[in-house]
Amino acid sequence: MDSQLDGGQVDDTEATLPGIGEGEIIVIRSKRRKRHLSAYRQGGRIVISIPASMSKADERAMVPEMIAKIRSQEAAKTPTESALAERIDSLLTEFAPEILERPQSVTWRSMRERWGSCTSVDRTIRISDRLRLAPDYALDYVLFHEAIHLAHSDHGEEFTSILARFPDSELASAFLDGYEAAERALAAPVELKKLG
Repeated sequence: MDSQLDGGQVDDTEATLPGIGEGEIIVIRSKRRKRHLSAYRQGGRIVISIPASMSKADERAMVPEMIAKIRSQEAAKTPTESALAERIDSLLTEFAPEILERPQSVTWRSMRERWGSCTSVDRTIRISDRLRLAPDYALDYVLFHEAIHLAHSDHGEEFTSILARFPDSELASAFLDGYEAAERALAAPVELKKLG
């Protein structure tokens, strides 16, 4: 690879750890790094940069600690499912008081194609785990969008007019569009095969 991350050369030693979902964890050996490790999220992956001189034994001992630290920090910032339900109640009370229905459950789910979904029959709402660390206005926009589906199953005129009451809808839409564009840009390139 020709690209660089965190100032270090990405080379053939870039690899995922065994037992971790393919591509979720990337370990980069950096010639610029002398002693310290760094870990951060990029494009849905946890990227860990280590000194090129670090032994494989030290790598196997220290990388899981860095992964645990990142995940712990993220968990501390992630609203609980009961907090999501409370946010929906507040959003509906403030912006759509005519909607009296409330969700039976609100859960985080792994969703790559949608930000959220609602099943009005059993009043369940599922929110993409990609939004766990999103700004409040973006998460609230998705929560409000899905909560409106408790009363309006389609995206018709009534639904649209209620959704337009959300004060930061343009900002939230821009964030979500930007997030999706960044995900597409950071996705691994697809290798084309010759026909013949």
